[in-house]
Amino acid sequence: MNNTGTIALVTGANKGIGLEVARQLGERGMTVLLGARDPGRGDEAVAKLRAEGLEVHPLTIDVTGEESVRAAAEQVGERFGRLDVLVNNAGISGGTRQTPGSVDLGVVREVFETNVFGVIRVTDAMLPLLRRSPAGRIVNVSSGTASMTHMTDPGHYFSRRPSVAGYPPSKAALNLLTIQYAKELRPLGILVNAIAPGACDTDFARDLGMSLPRTAAQGAAVAVRLATLGAEGPSGGFFDEDGPVPW
Repeated sequence: MNNTGTIALVTGANKGIGLEVARQLGERGMTVLLGARDPGRGDEAVAKLRAEGLEVHPLTIDVTGEESVRAAAEQVGERFGRLDVLVNNAGISGGTRQTPGSVDLGVVREVFETNVFGVIRVTDAMLPLLRRSPAGRIVNVSSGTASMTHMTDPGHYFSRRPSVAGYPPSKAALNLLTIQYAKELRPLGILVNAIAPGACDTDFARDLGMSLPRTAAQGAAVAVRLATLGAEGPSGGFFDEDGPVPW
């Protein structure tokens, strides 16, 4: 995929894996729209990447807000006319109040609102712009915890992790959502995939109580690979740095 003149939007990109995705796409010559809910934090992240010589622009977007997402799509359309790459990275873990038997339904609803409904909201708003791209790419940042194969494999460490009623189910739903969009958009040449970045040393993952041997940059590289697929690349898949992840 030729990255010259490519316009990419990364949601939740003011820190962590999202920031690294923005950086790596910028390093490949793309014009990056750095999406952040908090405009101040977004501006700080943009300044950091611009200091590295990258073409990055701030975009205020709260994936849980209809008006915010609509306004963001209008801004992208007015300024750039199209969108080539969408990385749906914004997500929340929901913390610890998700244990089966004592689930806080309000927390679980918040998790799904961001991790699932937010992806639908943003993707649908940006689709008219993606349809104008000669090679549209959508990458949904999922999680290895969404793999039902790993979760039910006694030999895999995920099967021994504490049970959680919100975050892993939300990412499993995101995976199936990815397949539905891939089916719909493949005839248009838009490739849609989900990625498992792995447990990376970020603010998001540090409260999980597990080893975090990977950097945010390593996790981001998986998303960047899927964001820069050629025309014959896969669509409707779930991948980590080693290749396909079992559903």
